[in-house]
Amino acid sequence: MIKKIKKAIWFTLGMICLGIAYIGVVTPGIPWSTPTVGAAYCFAKSSERWHNWIMNHRLFGPFLRNWSEKRVFPTYGKWGMVITMDISLIILWFTTGNWKLVAGVGLGMLLCAVWALRYPSSPEEYQRRKDAGEKIGWFK
Repeated sequence: MIKKIKKAIWFTLGMICLGIAYIGVVTPGIPWSTPTVGAAYCFAKSSERWHNWIMNHRLFGPFLRNWSEKRVFPTYGKWGMVITMDISLIILWFTTGNWKLVAGVGLGMLLCAVWALRYPSSPEEYQRRKDAGEKIGWFK
């Protein structure tokens, strides 16, 4: 009984993440990559059918497979993330005028950007790093 409830909760969270991902695809400034990864994770815990569907989706599938197999974070995703963060900080500054808040949020965003920028941008870059014995992201 509890197992069925857990699966239902994971499935519901996966559907919410999937909805946010679709909104992010058509709405500028809203990310779609993070909710897509979240949806795949939730579906992996709840429904093999839906997990297979999202992993083979024409839009989300290549991104998810590259991330799960090779830890590839595409260049367009990195640029989109940094631009969205910059716009968000500008809006935060002009709506609050609180430099401490902007600095704190900006520091968090900077750490997130540094984390993401360490990953390869393409499968070719992944293979080059692997062949050279370099770190793929943060870990070997």
